[in-house]
Amino acid sequence: MAKTIIDAHNVSKVYNPKTVPVHAVQNVHVHIEEGEFVALVGPSGSGKSTLLNMIGGLDEPTTGNVIIDGVEITSLPENKLIDFRLHNIGFVFQSFNLIPVLTAKENVGFVLQLQNMSKNEREKRVMQLLNEVGLEDKVNSKPGELSGGQQQRVAVARALASKPKIILADEPTANLDSKSAGNLLDIMAKLNKEEKITFLFSTHDMRVIKKARRVITLVDGKIDSDVEQIPT
Repeated sequence: MAKTIIDAHNVSKVYNPKTVPVHAVQNVHVHIEEGEFVALVGPSGSGKSTLLNMIGGLDEPTTGNVIIDGVEITSLPENKLIDFRLHNIGFVFQSFNLIPVLTAKENVGFVLQLQNMSKNEREKRVMQLLNEVGLEDKVNSKPGELSGGQQQRVAVARALASKPKIILADEPTANLDSKSAGNLLDIMAKLNKEEKITFLFSTHDMRVIKKARRVITLVDGKIDSDVEQIPT
């Protein structure tokens, strides 16, 4: 029997509740099993990034709760939430969010430093990850010396560094050309299949949507449809 890894239960998010309320997400329930490869889609302003951020513990629901791998993260104190995210959730953002003064190797290893991993273990893990994403020849390059596709692959390697159960990716292909986007998605699909990492994307990119095995569509902060499909 498949194990539930993400359970966002009746979550809502209201911005500016006391002035001009904006109902970004309205009573949404999302149930995702371990090892799924899911695209969260919808027009701009549909609430997909807000929902992704609440699932990742980066934003707090106005109402409802989020349970990740059996842990209700909405009730965790801030310090415990930060620690939980560090060990269980990897994030990939549209804007890469790499540290400009650090090399690819140092960017990927940064999370492992926060986890107090020994230097030898850290070096081994970082090199393994950069090899997996095809950047073993760019370990000493800084973000400014890499193409957009290469920077995003560094970001994926960084997201994988702590061996998370879940990767949350917010528009990860938005700034990439077709070839780079295709390479990145192939890497993610391979990791999903081989390592059973659960992937949840927020996207409007058809390249991502076609690769997903399940597509959840949000409209005006509510789930409009939730369908399984055969990826192409």
